Amino acid sequence: MGGTRSAHRSHRWAGPANRARHALQMPAGCVHSPHTQQGAGHPPNNWAGRRRGCIRLNILRAAMADNALSSSTQPGAGRVDPVASERALRRLALGPQSPWLHDEVARRMGERLSWIKRQPERVVDWSGAAGSCRALLAAAYPRALCQTVADPALGLVGDDAHGAPWWRRWLLGAAPAPVAWNALPHGSAGLLWSNMRLHFAPDPLPLLRAWRQAIAPDGFLMFSTLGPGSLGLLREVYAAAGWGPAHAPFVDMHDLGDMLVETGFAEPVMDQETLTLQYANVDALLAELRTLGANLAPNRFAGFRGRQWRQALYQGISQRTNRDGRISLQFELVYGHAFRAADAGPRVEAQTQIGLDELKLMLRNPRLRK
Repeated sequence: MGGTRSAHRSHRWAGPANRARHALQMPAGCVHSPHTQQGAGHPPNNWAGRRRGCIRLNILRAAMADNALSSSTQPGAGRVDPVASERALRRLALGPQSPWLHDEVARRMGERLSWIKRQPERVVDWSGAAGSCRALLAAAYPRALCQTVADPALGLVGDDAHGAPWWRRWLLGAAPAPVAWNALPHGSAGLLWSNMRLHFAPDPLPLLRAWRQAIAPDGFLMFSTLGPGSLGLLREVYAAAGWGPAHAPFVDMHDLGDMLVETGFAEPVMDQETLTLQYANVDALLAELRTLGANLAPNRFAGFRGRQWRQALYQGISQRTNRDGRISLQFELVYGHAFRAADAGPRVEAQTQIGLDELKLMLRNPRLRK
């Protein structure tokens, strides 16, 4: 990538004491910074506060407040350009490999599977073009049927669509073909897993409803996405130059918790951690960003950028190096977990309405008043 990269992470809540004290699995040629801040304890002891039925973690810190407010948004449609999202997902699906960040987030979310004792019989990976996690899930649940959902934005594309080479199928056996999202049997998934796919959705609510529809009555959901504390440096550069939004707004995790309750999930738990990546130069940082997608903001600059803009971008980023001369870029990683709530029964009216004519009849006839 034209330079070395180092990373460290800081958790926003206290996780299990025996969790995540290992080195990051960095790509070849990258350097891992040993400075890692890690909490200790057990998740239930650190849950604090409720918001419309959503259990949330007391993880907000004043240091991130301004950064988060600058890119947070009200949940709903209009955050993401659907055409730009489809193009970005297609590039991800047809790329040679999934982004390093997506693989790292999947590994971290996979650590959370050990907290859940329930063993699902069917596991559905709804990560789509963001990167299949079939191998990780198969290792976690070797007895379960693992199924991949073709990305709703693209249909069947890539290796899953065209099939693996004959020699790979002969040596390793053919993997189960992905299923279209609307062909997935309702209520069939013991676990529905989605890694780094939700922030590509133009509106999260329909996707959350589709997830619930696919989950079995006793099943659960695990997903990851980016939070509003991500890409703060890029927003600063764009704001200083008057270039409009640097990226589509990311939904705050507390709003996501509310949306889970609204779409029929129970006991949602949201937590986050901040991953800071450090780059040796601007080229390395921009190469990382290209692997993650594109600017999906509907009100982004609509034309082509020229050489002057590129030079200004390089200069703006270079002016924000740290004391070591490296460039730091933060990603707020949001994790969500919830169970499918029981279907609501028939609604019972709390009051009975009597028409005026019926009321007059009752007053005239004493028998009807008994």
